[in-house]
Amino acid sequence: MKLGIILQSNNPEHVWNAFRLGITALQAGRQVEIFLMSEGSELDTIPDSTNFDISAKVAEFKELKGNIYACGTCLKMRGKEESNVCPVSTMTDLLAMIESSDKVLVFG
Repeated sequence: MKLGIILQSNNPEHVWNAFRLGITALQAGRQVEIFLMSEGSELDTIPDSTNFDISAKVAEFKELKGNIYACGTCLKMRGKEESNVCPVSTMTDLLAMIESSDKVLVFG
């Protein structure tokens, strides 16, 4: 099964939970892609805290071969040319993720 996750939030708890689910699915042998859009494209600027070790979750997700993509338009609106955690993507890439996924979840 392939799971597509759209992350639209920069709320640390939302981000942390999205990656926890992705990690759990990867550990269960599923394929997972996360598409960052809206505030979610700010992932690389969200600081870790005592409760939410976001950078560790992102690293674990990537180690397990999960894929992350960031909306290029959303990055540009925030004055960023690229993401420090993943490739810049487009709506065409998001559509491809949705069409190839068995289930799509939206966090945010």
